[in-house]
Amino acid sequence: MCGIAGIFHLETAKPVDPDRVRRMIDVMPHRGPDGAGVWTAPGVGLGHRRLSIIDLAGGAQPMANPDESLIVTFNGEIYNFAEIRAELEERGHRFRSHSDTEVILHAYRQWGEDCVHRFNGMFAFALFDKGTQSLWLVRDRLGVKPLYYARVSDGSLIFGSELKVLLAHPLLRREPDPSAIEDYLALGYVPDDACIVAGVRKLGAGEHLRLVRGRGMPEPRRYWDVSFADRSTAKPAALMEELTALMRDAVRSRMVADVPLGAFLSGGVDSSSVVALMAEASPRAVKTCTIGFDVPSLDETRHADHVARRFATDHRTRLVSPDDFGLLDTLVAHFDEPFADASALPTYRVCELAREEVTVALSGDGADEAFAGYRRHLFQHRGDAARRLVPDTVRKPLFGALGSLYPKADWAPRWLRAKTTFQQLGMSGAEAYAHAVGVTPPEMRRRLYSEGFARQVGGHRAEDRIVRAMENAPARDPLDRAQYADIRIWLPGDILTKTDRMSMAVGLEAREPLLDYRLVEFAARLPVGQRIHGNSGKYLMKRAMEAYLPQDILYRDKMGFVTPISHWFRGPLAGEAEAVAHRSALAQSGWFDAGTMARVVDDHKAGRADHGRLLWQLLVLDRSLTRLFG
Repeated sequence: MCGIAGIFHLETAKPVDPDRVRRMIDVMPHRGPDGAGVWTAPGVGLGHRRLSIIDLAGGAQPMANPDESLIVTFNGEIYNFAEIRAELEERGHRFRSHSDTEVILHAYRQWGEDCVHRFNGMFAFALFDKGTQSLWLVRDRLGVKPLYYARVSDGSLIFGSELKVLLAHPLLRREPDPSAIEDYLALGYVPDDACIVAGVRKLGAGEHLRLVRGRGMPEPRRYWDVSFADRSTAKPAALMEELTALMRDAVRSRMVADVPLGAFLSGGVDSSSVVALMAEASPRAVKTCTIGFDVPSLDETRHADHVARRFATDHRTRLVSPDDFGLLDTLVAHFDEPFADASALPTYRVCELAREEVTVALSGDGADEAFAGYRRHLFQHRGDAARRLVPDTVRKPLFGALGSLYPKADWAPRWLRAKTTFQQLGMSGAEAYAHAVGVTPPEMRRRLYSEGFARQVGGHRAEDRIVRAMENAPARDPLDRAQYADIRIWLPGDILTKTDRMSMAVGLEAREPLLDYRLVEFAARLPVGQRIHGNSGKYLMKRAMEAYLPQDILYRDKMGFVTPISHWFRGPLAGEAEAVAHRSALAQSGWFDAGTMARVVDDHKAGRADHGRLLWQLLVLDRSLTRLFG
């Protein structure tokens, strides 16, 4: 796990100043505390920050082959590098190190761009081919590792693992993109097809970009996508056996490291499954860690303790207060772009705890997206069943009217808050799901925007990308389409961004075995009934793990990291809410309607509405924009 950066002149092989590349990598020491390297040649410069995981002595980067015709800077891990290396050695290749980085160079020499199909891992890398005067940028299938890039005025393309790397280049213009602010307010994060800094792009999950000097700037191409179009016809018992084998192999392949290794353990199905399979594969006690809260309703430590005792792990727990908003500026500095998922706070704390004893930690990320584990998947599944029963000519006007008339009762018990349900039943399945995964609905955004800012946003609507993804998904069922949108948009934009930035903030490598692409492809072929059964999501996965985990772990209600942000803005952050509405840089920007912002604060403080998430979004946005644009 590392950080990469570079400069490539697209038209003319102008000299690249090594100090400029060095300044780019120097802004992310957290991603590579164990070393740094810069390599330059006419028209190209590559930089690297290293967190040593495999081949501690011989894996320094940027790495070249013996004649320096190929040079790579690489962030991530290739988990099957030993198998690829063995095949290459049979074909006559000779290696000078034991690193997975060198495998990339030899695999490219053997198979060209097709080598990426052989890699099982998390990665973002840039490979310069001197013979073709080309730079090849590649990102892993699911988007675990990030890669930003932009063109600048001297005719070069600059790239890096974080936005701050590009901002360190003096020719990058710092202007906010209004469309990205619309995306952020709608979704709570800036998705991979957008960036808060105008002109900056992110290479998408499963994409690669070949830049050949003198041929201009092409568009990225996708080399992998998940398909829900096929269905397995295997019996449930055979599916369980195959799933267990895939999970076991995914976990074991991610336990290869030359540094201390452990796991996050929340006590939920996903992390508990990973720990169970690690314990099965390890001759020593697995190191596990859990963050608990001093509020009983938010605390999961007893479930984590249960799993830790079952597998005799070397377990550590630390209680923290959910009132950890003092981390806000630290989070803003590491995310660069505004990021409003408040679970980043406890994620930072659990990474911090893990890093005290290990350098690599396995997580349970990805199973909810792959196996339909979110409550919204169940609601979407049921909602689409209802849509099929009631003709559109009746359903849309009936539920649309009910949604308009029913009061928004934030204060009421969950079963009385039917307004959103009625509204979504009046929409198409894709529109309903786009609203379900959002944070601030379109009507609130329209009220917030000033007339001038609304004109800048134009016809752009954040939800449209989700609707398009679902409508164009390689899928058979509405649930397929929802999961496809999650894997393409939500997973890399929110979940994996959070894990990458928070783990890297403390110099920790996080690995996601449940996002092994073979597992994701297997899950996409499952019949719907093996994903959702009754009220249970991740049905087949839970059945398969019954051999390892107790029922009260497998079938308890999902919690996840929770932070009491609504309470904060009625208590310790009440002054921050007032400042955002009246005295902040955001309030002075002219983008938002001052009266609407003031009413949002007043209604929340008075308990007339719950605007905690929106106020957190606005506070994070204000801090992020101030940091980025002054």
